[in-house]
Amino acid sequence: MTTRQEAIVSTLLSEYGSTYAQDAGITVRDKPAPLYRLLVLALLLSARIGSDIAVAGARELFASGYRTPQKMRDAGWKERVAALGRAHYRRYDERASTALGNGATMLIDEYGGDLRKLRLASTGREQMLGRLQEFPGIGPTGSSIFCREVQAVWPELAPFADRKVQDGAERLGLPGEAAKLGKFVESADMPRLAAGCVRAALHEDVADAVLRPSGDSGTLVRGR
Repeated sequence: MTTRQEAIVSTLLSEYGSTYAQDAGITVRDKPAPLYRLLVLALLLSARIGSDIAVAGARELFASGYRTPQKMRDAGWKERVAALGRAHYRRYDERASTALGNGATMLIDEYGGDLRKLRLASTGREQMLGRLQEFPGIGPTGSSIFCREVQAVWPELAPFADRKVQDGAERLGLPGEAAKLGKFVESADMPRLAAGCVRAALHEDVADAVLRPSGDSGTLVRGR
């Protein structure tokens, strides 16, 4: 790792290192409720919609009281659609409402409402990803989002970097391989580094801000 790469990582963490879970008001812990809320967020983020709208949709669902699989299941389909609509999560709102209701029922029936049981039932990363993809609305993208955000509390996943993280890392001149990228931070900060890399992949201005030199000092201008 070079001094330049260390500076890039430092700026990325300080300016763009808020995880999507944090943005949605989720404190990720190895407990049933926050793990479920992270699954909801992963589902919403995996649609072809802006991440800010997906995060707003998650926050509105939680503010409406749908913070556990039981509450999500018991809420009516129209109530879930309405909550998503208030956050401007439209176009995919009806599909998401159906997936959220069916997924909550599946989580209760298969795992007693506790994703930690899915973790215990999985013998490795690939099986865990596969089990997550059994939930309605959670495909390869959604399962990867969940894993990259949960890796600090499920350390057997770390370091985890999906294709979007790798794309952002490579755009910034960082190694895309998860094992190499993980050497830049402590395991607890890997979700933050991953989130920053995703933002660099999705938004060219983020990458430009992180990479832009400042005067002759060799330091980096912090992004907005």
